[in-house]
Amino acid sequence: MMTVRKKLLALAVSAACTGPAWAADDDRARVEMLHETTLNLIQLLVEQGVLKQDAADAMLAKAKQQAAEKVAQQQAAETQAEKGVVRVTYVPETVKREIREQVRQEVVAQAKLERWGDVNAVPEWLDRLKWEGDIRVRYQGDFFAGSNAPESAFQAIGQDIDNTLEDRHRERLRLRLGLNANVGPGIDAGVRLTTGNTSDPVSTNQTLGNTGNKYTVVLDRAFLKLRPIDDLTLWGGRLPNPFFSTDLVWDDDLNFEGAAASYAPGALDPQRIVKPFFTAGVFPLQEIEENASTQAKDKWLFGAQAGVEWVPSTRMRLKVGAAYYQYENIAATLNPVPSAGLLGDEISPQSRQKGNSLFVFDSDANNDATTGDNLFGLASDFRVGALSVVADFADFYPIHVIASFDWAHNFGFDQGDILTRTGQSLDEEVDGYQARLTIGHPKFTYLEDNEWQAFVGYRYLERDAVLDAFTDSDFHLGGTNHKGYFIGGSYALMKNTWLTAKWMSSDEISGLPLSIDVFQLDLNAKF
Repeated sequence: MMTVRKKLLALAVSAACTGPAWAADDDRARVEMLHETTLNLIQLLVEQGVLKQDAADAMLAKAKQQAAEKVAQQQAAETQAEKGVVRVTYVPETVKREIREQVRQEVVAQAKLERWGDVNAVPEWLDRLKWEGDIRVRYQGDFFAGSNAPESAFQAIGQDIDNTLEDRHRERLRLRLGLNANVGPGIDAGVRLTTGNTSDPVSTNQTLGNTGNKYTVVLDRAFLKLRPIDDLTLWGGRLPNPFFSTDLVWDDDLNFEGAAASYAPGALDPQRIVKPFFTAGVFPLQEIEENASTQAKDKWLFGAQAGVEWVPSTRMRLKVGAAYYQYENIAATLNPVPSAGLLGDEISPQSRQKGNSLFVFDSDANNDATTGDNLFGLASDFRVGALSVVADFADFYPIHVIASFDWAHNFGFDQGDILTRTGQSLDEEVDGYQARLTIGHPKFTYLEDNEWQAFVGYRYLERDAVLDAFTDSDFHLGGTNHKGYFIGGSYALMKNTWLTAKWMSSDEISGLPLSIDVFQLDLNAKF
């Protein structure tokens, strides 16, 4: 009997707690009847002594409170749903298919982007990095004529020459490792490390035979490149040569420090026949802190070039560029007070090879020109005009016939000005040119077996035609005031690996006799 009473009590409490909570408009009468029956049942339990009156009252009060809370929650949920849900009584099958297809495409695109299921997936930012590099092992033989003047004679007039008579054999190594990073849309960053040293801007070679000592690695490039629009490119930092040129004016290993801009409308359009281009740059050469004892000024290079590329067909290409390079504050002048050193060592070129006209602008503190402590400076200003022409014929594709011609003239050489500043009268030797013919595969970028290339050329570069610090460092072992020929070729041993041989023979144009032959044999690998 007690068990039955407990079950009736549980049923009554449950009905009292839940009945009002789920009532709807259609069932309201039935719910009210059930609610009344429940109350009568609880009252009967009280009368039978199963439940005390005060306990029943407390139970009913709590049940009413819980029911009210549930009703309030249900009403709030219904109100929120009515605000954000549009009830559609019927959706056509075509609409359903379109919705399914759209969802599928979005999911597939996200899966590709995030590489779902790819166990070898790498972070997205790694895809924006591109590594490149190359290594070269070289044998170089330098052969000097017995009729050359001794090096001491060249050193007496300031030329940077250590050997003119003894043949030399060297094994050399070059390593270059670069990283190009796509920072964002239209923004790239470039960094390159190379062998070499910080005091030679035109060479990245490391000569072997260092008694086991480790090699120096230097920061060769570090720049940002921006493309605000398709045809405009901006550079800043230590950047590759932005000008269309050959090694008559600029050595292949030379990089520029400063800022440059290039505008080439239609350069990326393969259907365009005429493609003009314009390039300009500002490059600090040497920053000098002026004070009471130093009157030297900062040295600068300003460059501008305009040109056009003509591509009438896939079998012919002609490119012409005219440039003007202006150096500021690089010519020296006599120190007004020799013993005071007002111009300082900064007026001397930080880098030079050999060939340009020099003079002693300041001797040592004792003003004794015989002690070897003289400071040499450049006698001429340099305002260099340059013309570069390349014609590429591919009638025997993949074999190309490429002819190139370069000319340079120093408009900054002024005999009267040099006489006033230096007290010297110099002959005007300010012209240079180079002609080259190449037959074979034009580039060894993605090499296959049996690719080849052969070339021959002639070079003539007078003493003050260009700045000797930045011209080719191989022919005549660098610098200016030379003439002669070069011949060589390359052959691909296997993919991305090739062999190059080059012979260069040169003589001086004026001044002390100096004849040099150079042979280079290179094993190259690109990765």
